[in-house]
Parts: sequence; C-alpha cells; structure tokens
Amino acid sequence: MNNIKVIKNEQDYKDALKLVEVLISRDPDPASAEGDQLNLLSALIQDYENRTFPDTLPDPIEAIKYRMEQANLKPVDLIPYIGSRSRVSEILSGKRQLTLDMVRALSEGLGIPAKVLVQKPKLDENSEYEAWGSRLITEMEKRGYFGSASSKSKNKIDLLKDFFSSFKASPQFVGMSRKSHYRSSPLTDKRALSAWAVYVSKRSQKIKTPKKYKQGIVNLSFMEELAKKSKEENGPNLAQEYLKSNGIILVIEYNFPKTYLDGATILTNKDNPVIGLTLRHDRLDNFWFTLMHELSHIALHFNQDINLFYDEIEGVKGVDLNSIERDADKLAREALVPASKWENSPAKLIPSPMAAQSLADELGIHIAIVAGAMRHEHKNYYYLNKIVNDFKVKQFFQ
Repeated sequence: MNNIKVIKNEQDYKDALKLVEVLISRDPDPASAEGDQLNLLSALIQDYENRTFPDTLPDPIEAIKYRMEQANLKPVDLIPYIGSRSRVSEILSGKRQLTLDMVRALSEGLGIPAKVLVQKPKLDENSEYEAWGSRLITEMEKRGYFGSASSKSKNKIDLLKDFFSSFKASPQFVGMSRKSHYRSSPLTDKRALSAWAVYVSKRSQKIKTPKKYKQGIVNLSFMEELAKKSKEENGPNLAQEYLKSNGIILVIEYNFPKTYLDGATILTNKDNPVIGLTLRHDRLDNFWFTLMHELSHIALHFNQDINLFYDEIEGVKGVDLNSIERDADKLAREALVPASKWENSPAKLIPSPMAAQSLADELGIHIAIVAGAMRHEHKNYYYLNKIVNDFKVKQFFQ
C-alpha cells in the first residue's frame, strides 16, 4: 500500500480514513510495514484535523472513559463492544489499539464518533508514570534503581523520569517499545519488565568488552562449544567470561514480583548484545537452556526489527509460541542435546540417572542439563528430581 500522501483537502482526508479502516481491519503487527503505514496515516490525519477543525479531537481512550463516566459504565460493561475482560483492560490501559470491529461497535453502541476512535492514542509521559504501582516503585528503590534518590525526597513521577532519562532511553523503550517481542503470560507486569530491562542495560554499559560483537559468531558450533563449559565446576562464570571475550555481555538481575521472566536479549546496541538472566529457577539446567535460548535470538534474529526479546520459558501456561520462539527453542535444544544423539540414546527410552550420565559423558556437558532435557522430552517433571534440584546456579553470581 504505497498511495499514502500528504492530506491537502477533504477528499484526501476521506481517502486516508478509508485506508486506516482497511489497515485496522488487518490488525497489523505494530513493528510491520503495515503497522508503520497505520502510524503514518494516523499522524497525517491528526495533522490535517488539527489544521482544519477548530476543536482538537479528543484522545480515543479518553473519549471512551468520558463516555463511561457519562453513562455510569464500568469496564465490564464494555465487554460486548471490545470482547473480553482482559481485552477491555488492555484497551483502557493503552496496551492495545482498537480494531475496526471495536471502533464500529463503540461508535454504534456508545455514540463515540468513529473519527475519534481511529486516532492513535496520545502518550502522556506523566500519565504513564502515574499508572506505575507503589509496590513496583518500592521494589525498584529497594534494589537501588534510583541511586541515592528515594521516595521520601521525590515523588514517583520524578523518580521514574530520572531513572529512564539517565539511561537516555527513547520513549518507545520506556513505554515498552513496539520493537519488543514477548514470550510471556498475560498476567505479567510489563512495566516491571521495562524497569528490569533498563537497569540491565545500565549495568551492561559499565562492563568493558575486549572487542565488539561480530555478527555471525553465534551459531550452532559456538553454542555447542559454550555448552561444554557446563561440566566445569564454575561453568556459569566461564560462560560469562567466554561471551564477554566475544563482545556479548551477560548480566544477572533477579526478576520482579508479578513477572515470570527467565531471560531477555537486548539488541539496542548491536556492537555489544546483552543477555539478561533472572535465575528465577535456581537450577543449572534452567540456566543453560535459557542462556542458549537467548543466544538463539542473537543467532537467528539479530537483523530483525526487534530490539528486545522477553522470555518466560519455564512454568508459564497459556503462552502461544510463534515461529520466533519455536525456532529459538529448537536451536537451544540442538546446541545442548542434539536430536541425532538423543534418538540413539538409552535416555530416550529409560529416564534413569545412569542413562542421563551416559549421554552427558558422550556430549561432554553437565548431567543436570541432560536430566532437564529428559524431563522435558518425556513430559514428566518428577523424573530425575534429585539430579536437577541438587545443582544450583545463584551461588556463582552473588
């Protein structure tokens, strides 16, 4: 769709509105070409309306909230127009854009003009920060995210502004960038993920690497070689140093309450990709699989228009895996326990400690990794509990 142009008259305006309707009906990925076209059209329409109409059209979300107040409606009353309780919450919080069906239903049901609803919601920085919960602010303060500042001397809006501005983060990053990819539960507090990612990035900026990352270094062979360090007593530390020597920074930062994050890949600086791990599960097998999963994002998705990959990998139900995550999982498993070795191993048939040790010796990796893979492949997480739970990882990153 290349016929996007500056809106000079009423006919151009009507044509632009029609194009917006077409794009909204496709519900495009915000990071896609159609998503960019929708944003551009919305900006052109808003500019024309500001120049042409004496009164500025209200923000679509504010218009909905105002109508709710007028009619004494609660969020649950919007379900017939929007679809579900969780979808209503996402719309009202600005996490999701209205679809064409929603625009039509709200326009007909609540009497809100469609031209108001098709606008791109305005992002007010103070309003966004005001929505941050006090528990999250308290946890950030406890972790030292605000430095010497505290909630006793500053209000939360100023604390958050200082926190993000000191990182020189773009508004897209602070507002959970359109260029972020989530493998996460609907219950996840994405503001907490944003704070976590910025802090991990800040910490990474203080770490000097001997050289820049060279695209293509991370591949299956690289990951297999790295996995062999797991058999060493201080394998996690050796992995961190090995990655650093290749221009990749590994940062450990525990996850926040109301998040189930295992790891993330941050590609805002292509010279030094950053992997953040939370060690949410204090187990060696989880450490190595999550690390390999994040390295898979670097190997497979380095040149995609995505800067952040948030991954909740273990113990989270109801997460639909798209091709990005399936491919990353597949490469991570292949790097640790190659399919050809698994198919011909007794471990495939007998989930015993002896079979796990035999395969681990053959691969040259830690037995806990093999035990974790066996539990996954056999779909029974009670197998080999002692092996999996006896080997901890947090002790290496005090």
